[in-house]
Amino acid sequence: MDIRSINCSKCKAPIPREFFNLSDFTNCPTCDSLIMIKTFPALQKKMSAQQAENIILDAEAGCFFHPQKKAVVACSTCGRFLCPLCDIEFDGGHICASCLNAGKTKGKIKNLETQRVLYDGIALSLAILPLLIFYLTIVTAPISIYVAIRYWKAPTSILPRTKIRFILAIVFSGLQLVGWSYVIMKISQKIF
Repeated sequence: MDIRSINCSKCKAPIPREFFNLSDFTNCPTCDSLIMIKTFPALQKKMSAQQAENIILDAEAGCFFHPQKKAVVACSTCGRFLCPLCDIEFDGGHICASCLNAGKTKGKIKNLETQRVLYDGIALSLAILPLLIFYLTIVTAPISIYVAIRYWKAPTSILPRTKIRFILAIVFSGLQLVGWSYVIMKISQKIF
């Protein structure tokens, strides 16, 4: 029996391939119950026994992690031989997964970015959170605008983000500064 065969849900008998992807219901050849089988085209292809990677010969080097596979490159950090599966192209060189992990945990790889500062979140927090204690906004509103403008083109999170947080931070901080200008103007009119 083929690994990719489909069985009838009622009698559990294998359904022949000519019953796949028909336009209407048909009867199971074994139990006569109504069936309709829709499959992906890949299920219809004949499986071929192709070899994915080269197997090593006697005079060739094998991969450090997969000894039966032919090595194609050496790790530029530790020198281990790597097959195409284990090879990681990084910063113009080739590195193995062990060296990449060690470089990440020990901080040896300088170009490896493991985290980013989300300046858009900082700017929006500086604009909204001080509203709880309104007097702080006279200081945080200009700082929020500065952060939003200064880091407008800074890389955002690895996940796609829009500039809406920066825009909201500028709008809220601008409104706070307009409010403070109005308050200061009214106070100065009463004094003078």
